[in-house]
Amino acid sequence: MSSKRCALVGGIILAVSLATPLSPAAAAEPAPQAAPPGVPPAVIDAMERDLGLSEAQVVARLANEERAAATESALTAQLGTSFGGAWLNADASKLNVATTDAAAAPAIEARGAQPVVVQRSLADLNGIMRKLDRAPNRAKAGAALWYVDVTTNTVSVQAPTVEAAEALVAAAGVDRGQVSVAATAERPMTFIDIIGGAPYYIGSSRCSVGFAVTQGSTQGFVTAGHCGRVGSRTSNPSGTFRGSSFPGNDYAWVAADSGNTATPYVRGSGGALVTVRGSTQASVGASICRSGSTTGWRCGTIQQHNATVRYAQGTVTGLTRTSACAEPGDSGGSFISGNQAQGTTSGGSGNCTTGGTTYHQPVNEPLSVYGLTLRTG
Repeated sequence: MSSKRCALVGGIILAVSLATPLSPAAAAEPAPQAAPPGVPPAVIDAMERDLGLSEAQVVARLANEERAAATESALTAQLGTSFGGAWLNADASKLNVATTDAAAAPAIEARGAQPVVVQRSLADLNGIMRKLDRAPNRAKAGAALWYVDVTTNTVSVQAPTVEAAEALVAAAGVDRGQVSVAATAERPMTFIDIIGGAPYYIGSSRCSVGFAVTQGSTQGFVTAGHCGRVGSRTSNPSGTFRGSSFPGNDYAWVAADSGNTATPYVRGSGGALVTVRGSTQASVGASICRSGSTTGWRCGTIQQHNATVRYAQGTVTGLTRTSACAEPGDSGGSFISGNQAQGTTSGGSGNCTTGGTTYHQPVNEPLSVYGLTLRTG
């Protein structure tokens, strides 16, 4: 058993080794043991596939991780303000626990973990993060990411250029010696499935996704024209209004940014997904349901097609009138009969407490106008 202690120079950990190393054979193939209770076989299969491990190695890793979590929790409480974070080694066979108090090393070893004496506590590192998080938006816009790195006892700030990372540090009023900066090729983006009835945002305003569509290789969704003008940016999912018509019509389409995936689904009752199969218009008197981010899944019947509505903003023609209720925020959301897409929520009267009337823009018009293809299952 080696007994090498860590050396700390300028807050940087140079070397620590307090545990007896595993033999190559033991590291490669641990002795068979049972997986922790409640771990589904699918999790084990996925870890074998994605981490390149054997089943025995997966089971050993899961058992080690379970013990490590309990140890970290106990030591977090025991060390208090001196706790500097914790991390597992590459194969999860050893838990490293950082502390600003060298006298706490025996207590850490007593729990089977490896002590690492550091300059900054986890509370100190989190304080640096709060300063960065509160920096002016202009400075944050130039960076890619920043995070607490307990393994180096610093906060890492990364941006397309080192200069942009340092600009964020300066704007946040953080001591340059408390962080590491680096250039990175990472450009974080959201990964969102585009699903009818789900919310999206235009600044501080919220509307609902109608139906997922494609235009060539571009993925996106149709929604209400009154939700945004051409060029307006959306978030969650992120994208740009490429086409919008309101008043006169009330339709629009949003081209989603890379990383957002068009799906053939609409949020149904209780969050269950309804698969869209086409866009054949249903008859007057047919049942119809709508999905929106405010009131969820609501149903009624089709009362009339080709209705003209006078809104305060102007007249909209060619709408379908229904007895399904809706409320603000549902705008742009999906109307579907059976598995056939019907349209996107435009407006109406009443609400879902006392009942109401809602109008939708038939979906086939924007599909034709913008050359869009409805995403179907």
